[in-house]
Amino acid sequence: MHAIARLRGHKEVIVVNGGSQDTTVQIARQHGACLIREQGGRGRQLHAGASLAMADILWFLHADTIPPANAVEHIKEALQGPDIVGGCFAVTFAGSTFSARFLTWLFRRLHKVGLCYGDAAIFVKRHYYTSMGGFPPFPIFEDVALLQSLKAMGRLVECPAAVTTSSRRIKRCGLVRTLGLWTALQVLYWLGVSPYTLGRFYRPVKGQMQTPP
Repeated sequence: MHAIARLRGHKEVIVVNGGSQDTTVQIARQHGACLIREQGGRGRQLHAGASLAMADILWFLHADTIPPANAVEHIKEALQGPDIVGGCFAVTFAGSTFSARFLTWLFRRLHKVGLCYGDAAIFVKRHYYTSMGGFPPFPIFEDVALLQSLKAMGRLVECPAAVTTSSRRIKRCGLVRTLGLWTALQVLYWLGVSPYTLGRFYRPVKGQMQTPP
């Protein structure tokens, strides 16, 4: 929330809490954010927040991702042009470890071939988001599904700036295991396996990665 507070430009902040037991609620209230509670998976949570937003531009930022102070300006500039429907930022993984540097390199290459995830702080013009029905209520790959639908409606762009996302899960789970899990789930999704089925495999591992030491 401190990173959001220092963003330049007008913004409306909506925090969707999925039932965390930490200080999320107190911090959100201290910063004057609109706070709602929504469970049932990330897709439902993101869409719940978007449904309350009043602005013409929607920006979806994960709690462990820090944007640059001029992110709002970058978004407005990126969305100039009638054929542009949305976009994202480049991603930098926090830290100087080999894992963080490798994943930063890898994500930049994935973006170049059109593969992007929610860590990249996706933004979209509200009209297009509403027209395609918004985020599907998936527990996983809701971000990939959204971008696939948006690509059919227009052009997606990448801002010439990066957001910084946490490397915590990679540190706790290990680079090889994390990459193996992501790759297996992505391939299965491309092969047509339901995101609800994949979510049942992902949740136990995610819980292990996020358990405090």
